[in-house]
Amino acid sequence: MIRDVAPEILDSLAEGDPDALRNRRDIRLFNILMGNFRWFAREVEKWTNPNDRILEIGAGVGELGTYLQRSGQCAGDRRPLTGLDLWSRPAIWPVDWAWIQEDLMEFDGVCDYDVLLAGMVLHQFKDPELARFGSRLGPSVRVILASETSRRAIHLAQLKLAPLIGVNHVTRHDARVSVKAGFRGDELPIALGLDPLNWAWVCCSGWLGQYRMVAVRRAGDAPSEGLSKSV
Repeated sequence: MIRDVAPEILDSLAEGDPDALRNRRDIRLFNILMGNFRWFAREVEKWTNPNDRILEIGAGVGELGTYLQRSGQCAGDRRPLTGLDLWSRPAIWPVDWAWIQEDLMEFDGVCDYDVLLAGMVLHQFKDPELARFGSRLGPSVRVILASETSRRAIHLAQLKLAPLIGVNHVTRHDARVSVKAGFRGDELPIALGLDPLNWAWVCCSGWLGQYRMVAVRRAGDAPSEGLSKSV
């Protein structure tokens, strides 16, 4: 499939809309089934330092951040995390963590962070937008961890089973849109404009539609070690 980015219904709903609330429940279920939060926890522990400044882009309702806090990867002064989203600060977001309510494509503070986390958000942007975002990554950004959607026909077929687990019509529509806008191979780091002379990365896909990217800035002329495909 050619990558096709289209609007998602959720983007047109108010935060308190019943369909939006149901969609959040469905996304929580998908995250559990796909193991997204466990993957982030493992990779954050592996690739970041305790004093790193972490920015979660598209932080949504704050569930990934609070998971990382509860599991100990980001707690207290250890790896302070900032959330960035168009939505307002979630009630569950830790009180001592910052929250920025702003459009990712308009936010010019990305270069203030060491680590970027992106969970199911980058597939919503077309390649020119991703390139514009990638061009704003300053030298301080050292690690990018992204868990997105894999663009394969089998995952569209799998979504036909979604009603069996109670997924509502908004989620079924948006999930199909997400798959069609997803990534394959090295498409994401290439779209972001990451220079292979400066960055090492690995991308892999899982059978439930996961697309994962770990990108690590090279230290001098030495390549980053320890990158391995892991879903």
